[in-house]
Amino acid sequence: MNGLIRFRRQFRAVAACAVLLASMASVGGHEGHSTVPKAATPADVHRATLMPDRIVLTWAGDPTTAQAVTWRTSTEVAQGLAEIAVAEAGPAFPAKAQRVNAAVESLKTDLGEAHYHAVRFENLQPGTKYAYRVGDGQNWSEWFQFTTASAAAGAFSFIYFGDAQNDIRSMWSRVIRAAYGDAPKARFLIHAGDLINTAESDADWGEWFGAGNWLNAMVPSVPVPGNHEHAKSEDGQRRRLSHHWRPQFTLPENGPEGLEETCYTLTYQNLRVVGLNSNEQLEAQAAWLDQVLAENVSPWVVCTFHHPIFSTAKDRDNPELRGLWKPILDKHRVDLVLQGHDHTYGRTGLETPPAAPVATGNVPVGINTVAPATGTVYVVSVSGPKMYNLNRKPFLTRAAEDTQLYQIIQIDGDTLRYEARTAIGEVYDSFTLKKRKGQINELTVDPPAMPERLRTSTPATGKSAG
Repeated sequence: MNGLIRFRRQFRAVAACAVLLASMASVGGHEGHSTVPKAATPADVHRATLMPDRIVLTWAGDPTTAQAVTWRTSTEVAQGLAEIAVAEAGPAFPAKAQRVNAAVESLKTDLGEAHYHAVRFENLQPGTKYAYRVGDGQNWSEWFQFTTASAAAGAFSFIYFGDAQNDIRSMWSRVIRAAYGDAPKARFLIHAGDLINTAESDADWGEWFGAGNWLNAMVPSVPVPGNHEHAKSEDGQRRRLSHHWRPQFTLPENGPEGLEETCYTLTYQNLRVVGLNSNEQLEAQAAWLDQVLAENVSPWVVCTFHHPIFSTAKDRDNPELRGLWKPILDKHRVDLVLQGHDHTYGRTGLETPPAAPVATGNVPVGINTVAPATGTVYVVSVSGPKMYNLNRKPFLTRAAEDTQLYQIIQIDGDTLRYEARTAIGEVYDSFTLKKRKGQINELTVDPPAMPERLRTSTPATGKSAG
């Protein structure tokens, strides 16, 4: 019996040594054979396949009766299809689905060629939940759902993001997902430019679509291009829009000629949304903006573009943009202007500097002073991890550095509610705008729940470089 016990102990000791040696070999290699994990290449990660991916809802028509969807496949899929039905509580709705052929466009990128497919669902019913899927007849996505805008001016919310731009998969994904967690009934997502860092990097675009994933297929996006969605033209003489932009986003084409799907307007219930392209043709857009706002009948107006009217980053300013666009925003009492580019946070009150330096008596009024209130609140925000130094100006009511943020905006009748939240859901800044007949809005700012997040020293990421 004692001999048997000793044998078992010796056997267990030998087995343990074998396990230890195997473990050491797997970590550090054995006899020159390395077992370091292989890094996935961008081509591996972002390769297009037969299965639909990069599915995104946008609008190209009236949100009460239309919805656009765009997606990507490999070039093996020559004809994309979409199916749509009124959503039901039970699983029988697919039998009632209508099939729609997609328009297809080929896009050659640094990682290869793919097909982009676009469908415009039309003649939908207002205020109705629909289910849809996309594919080719054999390979289908899951069924997604969206709700058309109501024909009446009911309460709704939307989310606004400043620049995502860098480390999108690793660092921005948590922001868009936290925003959806806090506002799961949001009706659309505004992206104020610099969605990605390198205009023609298919891996960057793949990370952006991956971060939003199925959310992009459920909640429509309203994007405008930033400077990082522009690249050097083939002749090197100018900058042009990314080749990715128009194939992957189906947006309104009601802006100035040459700016289709980058400068546009749409109406969502009692809100007029105006997206502008602050990278080019500023004068043409000024004239167009003036006309759009002169004809507007919606009580609320939100404008979004990339470069700020009032920069919040150190050593930055956009005087040409401010001189051309701010008088029009003032004239029409635009309610809210949502911007990016400066990788800090800054919000004004209702009083802001004039479009250009002027003299009042012998007193100069310039960028660091304020003029009588015009009624517009300007916001600059950042949602990605790239951060700049703040240039604090007297008219910035609330500011932040080194803080990833998302903004939830709710409109209910004559009241607009705004909350800027950090990546971990803390309310950093909040206010309410209330309509007053014949007057500018009433602004009520909530007492801040925390001190301003400002640097005490400049970290390595603090340069302002584009």
